[in-house]
Amino acid sequence: MIDYEEQKLYDVLNQLSIKFTRYEHEAVYTVEEADNLDIDIPGQHSKNLFLRNKKGNIHYLLIACSNKHIDLKSLSKQIGSSVLSFASEERLNKYLGLKKGAVSPFGLINDSERQVIVLIDKGLTDKDPVNFHPNVNTATIGVSYGDLERFIRWHGNEFHYID
Repeated sequence: MIDYEEQKLYDVLNQLSIKFTRYEHEAVYTVEEADNLDIDIPGQHSKNLFLRNKKGNIHYLLIACSNKHIDLKSLSKQIGSSVLSFASEERLNKYLGLKKGAVSPFGLINDSERQVIVLIDKGLTDKDPVNFHPNVNTATIGVSYGDLERFIRWHGNEFHYID
């Protein structure tokens, strides 16, 4: 069953003529749980982390290949930030309108003030399709990488590529 938040995303994707393939599954909260699903979802799977700087006044959405090890200390140096840590579930809901386990670049549609800075793993740019939760953790959608970037540009959040 598709809830309001998920449908809101599909309406935007349709307005932007972004094609997607939807796969429904049981709720998953981690990449490991998603890997154990008894469903074949083709393409590159992702790891999406909602982060904050030490002061908590800058928030980042990191989008990376699911199999990448993320070193937050190295990442903070790469982007010129103070120490990075995981943002709380309260912050995730406040800025992206998402719940734990459903972190996704598509949550940007809820960032009306465009405060979240998006960090994209360069390793994703040549993958097709790329897979994300559609703002709920009971489904996964696949889109082309080009369409993902087009969605982010359309919304207007600042974004950077990272190694």
